[in-house]
Amino acid sequence: MPRIPYKTDDEAGPPELVAAIRKRRGGRLGALDRMLLYSPPFATGWNEMLGRVRNELDVPMALRELAMCAVAVLNGAEYELVHHGPLLLAHGGTPAQLDALRALPTIDPSCFDATQRAALQLAVEMTRSVRVADATFDAARRALGNDRHLFELIGVIAAYNMVSRILVATGIEAGD
Repeated sequence: MPRIPYKTDDEAGPPELVAAIRKRRGGRLGALDRMLLYSPPFATGWNEMLGRVRNELDVPMALRELAMCAVAVLNGAEYELVHHGPLLLAHGGTPAQLDALRALPTIDPSCFDATQRAALQLAVEMTRSVRVADATFDAARRALGNDRHLFELIGVIAAYNMVSRILVATGIEAGD
């Protein structure tokens, strides 16, 4: 049960914002959307930014989804993991990798390649301590191959930390 009740279809608005969210979400409003609609300015910015993070970045989608799932696990945001786990699998992740994420902050080297391990270590440090060790940053830079991908991955991790913190604070659960 969420700590703030979800907006119902009758309460959700303004209509143009709800239509934009439904368009990005394939026609439906999820539990998180219904929570965000308590603040139309917040929901508008969220829809724009997260839509771009999910659909317009250059860093490979598989790494984005891996980072999103890592943040979900590290922050105990099961709702996020339920939604992004299948996307990780759809973009080349394996069930063994999804299971191995549950052991974070420990990274199983037998489940992840060097690029994935670098991305996961970056996610662990950004999520757990905010500060990233120089060695971690340098390893991620080498693994990703260019600074655009590095910056975008940092942005994905930061954005999904925001997502998970709202999910956890408001009590949005996986089954909602």
